[in-house]
Amino acid sequence: MDGNHIRDGMENLVSGMGTSRDKGSHANYTIAEQHAPHELRAAYEASALIQRAIDMPAEDSCREWREWQADSVEISDIEAEEQRLGVQSKVFEARRLARLYGGSALLIGTGASDPMEPLNPETVAKGRIKYLTVLTRYEITGQDYDLDVTSPYYKQPKYWTVVAADGQMINLHPSRLVLFHGLAPLRDLGGVSTDGWGRSSLPGMLDALKRVDEIAYNVNSLSYEAKVDVIKIPDLMRNLQQRGIAFEQEVIKRIKLASQAKGINGTLILDALEEYEQKTLSFSGLEAVMDKFMQLASAAVGIPMTLFFMVSPGGLNATGESDTRSYYDKVKVEQTLRMGPAMSILDECLIRSALGDRPDDVHYRWKPLWQPSAKERAETAKVSAEAMARTVDAGMVPEEVAGRAVSNNFTESGAFPGMEGYWTEFFGTGDGKGNEFFGEVEEDPPEPEPAANEEEDSDDD
Repeated sequence: MDGNHIRDGMENLVSGMGTSRDKGSHANYTIAEQHAPHELRAAYEASALIQRAIDMPAEDSCREWREWQADSVEISDIEAEEQRLGVQSKVFEARRLARLYGGSALLIGTGASDPMEPLNPETVAKGRIKYLTVLTRYEITGQDYDLDVTSPYYKQPKYWTVVAADGQMINLHPSRLVLFHGLAPLRDLGGVSTDGWGRSSLPGMLDALKRVDEIAYNVNSLSYEAKVDVIKIPDLMRNLQQRGIAFEQEVIKRIKLASQAKGINGTLILDALEEYEQKTLSFSGLEAVMDKFMQLASAAVGIPMTLFFMVSPGGLNATGESDTRSYYDKVKVEQTLRMGPAMSILDECLIRSALGDRPDDVHYRWKPLWQPSAKERAETAKVSAEAMARTVDAGMVPEEVAGRAVSNNFTESGAFPGMEGYWTEFFGTGDGKGNEFFGEVEEDPPEPEPAANEEEDSDDD
């Protein structure tokens, strides 16, 4: 124990391990220097590997998107609203920019007269969301950090400023923004982020990715040296010194003539005093070396080699399925712990903008990235239908409820595409209670005939 510091570790004075003689003891982790935006963009545009490292997690987190749980009509309205606003594509773009630059934002445009006013989802009427705008961290700036520990925006900017096309400064309340970060800002040591953003995801993986690109370039250069012809000419240096450029031109002409003759008939004619030999390089160990660096790059990026480098899995009977599923689980964690909370206000506004109100039972779940085949979907639909039929036969679920659930399941799973439209075509929209799925829409009851005294009153009038 040294002062207020506690030291743990192993030392060996004979070998020098753990002492100042140990070279490894001088290795320390440091925070990488912040890269300028043009450097990050140059790396992204120059390397296909860096593009995949940035784009692939963002694409996979938005690829299958979400599955809304609600009435079929409500699901259609919400999905139509998402399509109108381009929610899926804009969230992907924001996620990609956040991974590259460290942060991005989606501006929820409601046409508010004062964008500094907090956005209350409960006041959003149908069709109220006008647009969603993607902003990079360099287009929007945090101002006046909130240090009130009771505030929901503690250690975050109280408002954000964006410069409009005409140069006007527009202040935005944080509730009007969906913020995404590359590496989320840390709040330890009581510090406050200097700009409200996290850090780019690229620096931590940049060195590993550069090594793969460098080795690929080096192997490519070595391939030009795979076979080298060596011709030994007597007194070459002495003649170059004495005869100069004239002898140099004669040598070049001589080599070209020898190469031409060899290329025509495969025979190399040399002077009796000249010597010829051919040297070749072996590439037997380069594949293993490059494979190891590819493994390190995959680990740094967090994507299995089979997906990131699009290579076949190694090993007997290996399929790479377990690696792929582990990666998909990681994407699911990102969706659940980061994307979902960040989009919470947007989703509440989206539901109201699509439906005009907020039904309590409306929610969503992220669709699994591991997609079943058509045969597997059909088998799953069969099992689900049979299970629902048994619950109806047992009197556990009313037929109307079961019909709605089965129809929604078939439609959302893709086992029977277009089923929802066919129900509407044959039975209409129905009364919203499930009768439409069985063709049992009740007719309006006949109006009651007026009583005799009412008729007399009307005649007197």
